[in-house]
Amino acid sequence: MPDSQAALKVELKRALVRGLHLPMSPDEIADDTPLFGAGLGLDSIDVLELVLELERSFGVQIRDEETAMEVFESINTMADFVQRNRSCKPD
Repeated sequence: MPDSQAALKVELKRALVRGLHLPMSPDEIADDTPLFGAGLGLDSIDVLELVLELERSFGVQIRDEETAMEVFESINTMADFVQRNRSCKPD
C-alpha cells in the first residue's frame, strides 16, 4: 500500500501542475506543503479547477466547499481522500 500511496501522490502533483498551469515541476511540491496561503498560494478559483481535475483524473467527487478545503490542505490530504473514495467504488 505505501508504494501505491507514493504513486498516487506523484500523480496528484502532476495533475495539480497540469490543471493549474503552475510554474514549477511536480517534484518541487512537498507532500505536506500547504496548497493555500503561505504554501503554494492557491485561491478560490484554483479550488474549482482542482475539484474538476480530481473528478476528471481520479473519478472522485467533492460535494461541498467545507470538504474541498479539508481535502486541498496538502498533497497528503488529497491522496487520503482519493484513496478513501476510490475504494468505495467497484473497479
